Amino acid sequence: MTQVTPESARTHAEAWCDAWNRRDLDAVMEHYADDVVLVSPLIVRRWGIEDGRLEGKQRVRENFAIGMRNEELHFDLVDVLVGVGAMCVIYRRETGALVSDLVEVDDRGRGVRVIACHGTAP
Repeated sequence: MTQVTPESARTHAEAWCDAWNRRDLDAVMEHYADDVVLVSPLIVRRWGIEDGRLEGKQRVRENFAIGMRNEELHFDLVDVLVGVGAMCVIYRRETGALVSDLVEVDDRGRGVRVIACHGTAP
């Protein structure tokens, strides 16, 4: 299992937010393993998938490509929490809503399981 340090988690989260803010889908996808599983309430709304689950890098990429069409999209990193083989990236969206992504990582530090929790906009 990969050791996640506060420094590596912060570096990862900053690069990830920056890639989103630049609308660089390839750079965003570098943060995920080929067999990534993403669970998010946005998947329920966007795709009508009841359990909110997408599996595999290609499906996650398709989902993120839709999100990047939002011209207002912007992520501001709030904090990064460190766990065992995992990190929790907390950021604020352009709507003002807080989002928390719990990311379990593989031995290369790429996300293999991501659980997104979304707050409501103020």
